[in-house]
Amino acid sequence: MGEKVVAGRFDLSDRQRYRDKLRRCLAGLERLLAEKRFDRPKNLMGLEIELNLLGADGMPRMLNAQVLERIASRDFQTELAMFNLEVNIAPHRLGGRVFDRLAEELRTSLAYADRKAGELDAGIVMIGILPTLDRDDLVSSNLSAVDRYTLLNDQIVAARGEDFALDIEGVERLTCTSKSIVPEAACTSVQLHLQVTPGRFADVWNAAQAVAAAQIAVGANSPFLFGRELWRESRPPLFLQSTDTRPPELQAQGVRPRTWFGERWISSAFDLFEENLRYFPALLPICADEDPLDVMDAGGIPKLAELVLHNGTVYRWNRPVYGIADGLPHLRVENRVLPAGPTVTDVLANAAFYYGVVRALAEDSRPVWTRLPFEAAAANFDAACRYGIDARLEWPRRGRLGGTTQVDAVGLVRDELLPLAEAGLDAWGVDPADRDLYLGVIEERCRRRTNGASWQAATFHRALETGLSREAAFAATTRRYRELTLLGEPVHSWPVGLPEPVPLG
Repeated sequence: MGEKVVAGRFDLSDRQRYRDKLRRCLAGLERLLAEKRFDRPKNLMGLEIELNLLGADGMPRMLNAQVLERIASRDFQTELAMFNLEVNIAPHRLGGRVFDRLAEELRTSLAYADRKAGELDAGIVMIGILPTLDRDDLVSSNLSAVDRYTLLNDQIVAARGEDFALDIEGVERLTCTSKSIVPEAACTSVQLHLQVTPGRFADVWNAAQAVAAAQIAVGANSPFLFGRELWRESRPPLFLQSTDTRPPELQAQGVRPRTWFGERWISSAFDLFEENLRYFPALLPICADEDPLDVMDAGGIPKLAELVLHNGTVYRWNRPVYGIADGLPHLRVENRVLPAGPTVTDVLANAAFYYGVVRALAEDSRPVWTRLPFEAAAANFDAACRYGIDARLEWPRRGRLGGTTQVDAVGLVRDELLPLAEAGLDAWGVDPADRDLYLGVIEERCRRRTNGASWQAATFHRALETGLSREAAFAATTRRYRELTLLGEPVHSWPVGLPEPVPLG
């Protein structure tokens, strides 16, 4: 959501006024598209990573304000709960040794932030969901002290009108309730941004939707929540349920959730912004002074503030973003599929795979979205979240046979998507050394059928076999995870289990 929001109350007229402003913003966007006012292609990518703070015992630490004060960098910001931070990396041009440059920047930034957290006996870890989080950690009193989070929580709670029900059945089942949206803070993610021209937006977004399941299959890193082993990537069901403004009756009527994969392939970025207005009531009806159509009539570029704010409260896994840079408007596809971690190398391998395969799929003469039903792409996403590296996905058959078939996710990635990603990175002008290093990490995960989620689950069960209680096993797994992330080797190379105790004497 980004903008500073001042907490306050809304009256009945605010929502109608906001709806009117949203319609004017949408009309302004339509005019900008028709008049071709958008920035030229720049091949720009951006990266955001959400982080967790934990103590030496592996337990979450509610210290983000104090840690941020010590870090004192605009690159680091608060996130929803006090154990969260976010690091933002400035946009880079896709090409050359971009991933190695990003790796150096990230390692430097994260090491500095970790040292500053260490001054408060805390550390930073990249992981999809911290295994040691307890229900008592995810309560309203642990919201970050930022007005927009308080206001967003209050508005979603008011819209729902009752407690949030969490019910996720995976390897084990979790059922509980929450009086706030704070359980969503357990989900720490990587967001990949790609600036695209309006003419390319639909192809890139459709390609990103089609490949989301494969991203999750190879990148899953969130198997645990509140002491239960759930889906291999438990963030999507948790995010959906913890922000769900729909009571059961509206769910039964088929009202769309605000955390949403979508329901159709698109032909324009306009389709997504228009859906946001048509389906989702305002949560934060805050109106800016600007009239977007008046600004355009005067030859200016409108900020579309209400449209941007509203878009930030609809949690698509691939989200459209409107922005202005250097006086020119632009569009981005924000990919929100991936969990954080495990290491910088793993994060950038996931990024290289995504940017490469999306470029290749978007430019394919027989686009995958013309051969794969949207319902199948959505079902693939759920299957990948449930089963991770062991998922089976529906995918178009090769050759002239047509139709779709069920394939192992690792086979699909290794045999079809990795060659596409290689071609896509070549098209971006990425250096072959960068390309081979980072796509090689994805290939090794497929070969060994290993990702962050499978390592966490296997290590947790090994810890139980040594006689540890579940609580102790979660803490030991988390501590070992952080030790290995600090060493920096990619997760497919990590030894499963806890280190053997060193004999004394």
